[in-house]
Amino acid sequence: MPRHLFKFVNNLQLRWKLLVVVLPLVLIPIIVVGNVIGYISTRQANLGLTQTSKDDLEHMATFTIDLLDSHHRQFQVYTEDKKETVRQELRALTDLAYSLVQAQHNQYLDGKMDLEAARREAKKALKRVNVGDSGYIYAMTSKGDLEVHIAREGENVYDEQDEEGRHFIRAMCKAAVRSKPGHVLFIVYPWRNEVLGDRRPRQKVVAYRYFPEWDWILATGGYLDETYEAAEFEEIAFEELKAKIKNKKVGQTGYIYCMNSEGNLVIHPDAEGVNIFDSTDSNGFHFIREMCEKKEGWIRYPWKNLGDPEARMKIVRYSYFKPWDLIVAVGSYEDEFYREANLIEGRIVRSLVVISLVVGLISIAMVFLAAKVLTDPIHHMISVIRKVKQGRLDQQMTVESNDELGELAVNFNRMTSIIQRNREMEAALAQQGKMASLGILSSGVAHEINNPLGVILGYASYIEGKIGPEDPHYKFIHEIKRESKRCKKIVQDLLSYARTPKPTLEETDINELLGQIVDFAANHTDMHHVTIAREFAPALPRIMADGDQLRQVAINLILNAGAAMDKGGRLVVGTASDGDGVLRITFSDNGAGIAEEHMDRIFEPFFTTKARGTGLGLAITRQIVEQHQGRISMESTPGEGTTVTITLPLGREDYRS
Repeated sequence: MPRHLFKFVNNLQLRWKLLVVVLPLVLIPIIVVGNVIGYISTRQANLGLTQTSKDDLEHMATFTIDLLDSHHRQFQVYTEDKKETVRQELRALTDLAYSLVQAQHNQYLDGKMDLEAARREAKKALKRVNVGDSGYIYAMTSKGDLEVHIAREGENVYDEQDEEGRHFIRAMCKAAVRSKPGHVLFIVYPWRNEVLGDRRPRQKVVAYRYFPEWDWILATGGYLDETYEAAEFEEIAFEELKAKIKNKKVGQTGYIYCMNSEGNLVIHPDAEGVNIFDSTDSNGFHFIREMCEKKEGWIRYPWKNLGDPEARMKIVRYSYFKPWDLIVAVGSYEDEFYREANLIEGRIVRSLVVISLVVGLISIAMVFLAAKVLTDPIHHMISVIRKVKQGRLDQQMTVESNDELGELAVNFNRMTSIIQRNREMEAALAQQGKMASLGILSSGVAHEINNPLGVILGYASYIEGKIGPEDPHYKFIHEIKRESKRCKKIVQDLLSYARTPKPTLEETDINELLGQIVDFAANHTDMHHVTIAREFAPALPRIMADGDQLRQVAINLILNAGAAMDKGGRLVVGTASDGDGVLRITFSDNGAGIAEEHMDRIFEPFFTTKARGTGLGLAITRQIVEQHQGRISMESTPGEGTTVTITLPLGREDYRS
């Protein structure tokens, strides 16, 4: 399997090979790192949310304890305020009782009634005063004998004890006797009145004042919960407190509840007043008992609510509020703890998938771009190499960088340039050999052909002079004469191409020379249908050139342009110099143009597109221009025309001897 895989990779192109090799190196670390980060993030999220949820339970329990404590403290403040108010009321009633007794005693002193009568009137008046629902005014002697009482009049209560075992009557008697005149004393003690049906002791407050004339201790007493609206107020305030606690939600389904140490639910959304001390969880464990015993801590247990398909783990934080003997419990299901964590985990997974895909696509694009940047030059090199292999040594590699590929391209271009130069040298040497052979051949042929051609032309001219144009043989004589001249021109062109003389350089005014040539060409029989225009740049510098050879070049190009415009046209002959050290001569016509496939061979010897041409005119023209160290180029568009441009150096130092 690995062998086939390596074979498959080796057969891929370089760009795809880079993708196959590099892409896994990029994507695998991204995927691994992403998964590790996702795992760590998910775990931290779970731990964080779990701890946060526990902290929320802790805060809720603390909040509830603080709420209960605040309520308790506020009620204590309210109670103390009301106690002071009650003390003032009891003081006033006690002073009132004292005034009643004092009034009856004054009646006695004034002789209006005897002492017994005064006491009876005083008793009647005191018994008519009510204090709260079950409070009253009573009077007793310093020995504890009840002189005035609604139920126990005549009894001695000196040794009576309150619910805590304290002899409160003794304390009252001793304090009253020692008190200052007019001073009202107070005492509070727990008391359970069986006659009234009390099940538990209630706090009773008594204000008393000593009337020494009769040895009476006048006492005004009442229960605190009757003397002011404490019970009603506390009940209303506690209901409001319970509503606040029950309305406080914990998660989605959790809640807060409070129970006493015996398991009685004091605050609960649904089961207030129910005793749950013996309740068990789904495993049969008495978790409420443990909570009642420990009173503080954490507990986990499985619990199944109505409608739940199975039990769910529940976690509860419980704290103890000692003043009211309440266990405050805040509970929630654990799966609600992890619900947000699961949502976060899902978001993390989705984000990782999206990020991995995006990063993967970006990585693919970047690797593909990198592969393209690396392989495009190689593809270009391969393309150039294939063209060079086909013999097109003029093709060059584009050098766009200074790296190894750039260095390779430079060296390859240098190599192809050397090969092309060597081939050109070989071609030049071969051409020189051919030209030497052609020169020898042309000399012999010219000598051997020119003599018979001269005889043929002489006799043809003689016969032409003897007969008239009306003779039927006149046209044949004229044709013989014309073709003989053509043969003579071919021989002359061969001699010119094979033995082009070295130019005789002298200062030449190109504008003047071209002006003479244009005047001559305008009168030529082959140019009557063509308009020749001049666009000569003024004040051109004189150049070193062979005027006769350049005249031959210009006439050849003008006649070629005229032949291309057989139906008439316009030829523009122009000169220019742009200050770059060269002079430009242009010949622009709007003739038939030259086909694209002929452009590469247009200057080759013996190549022609004319029906009766020799194919040497442009070859000789290029040869003359190059001997002047110039260059000739041609641009042509079929159907629009042709432009020939000749560039010649301005300075003589540019010429080679």
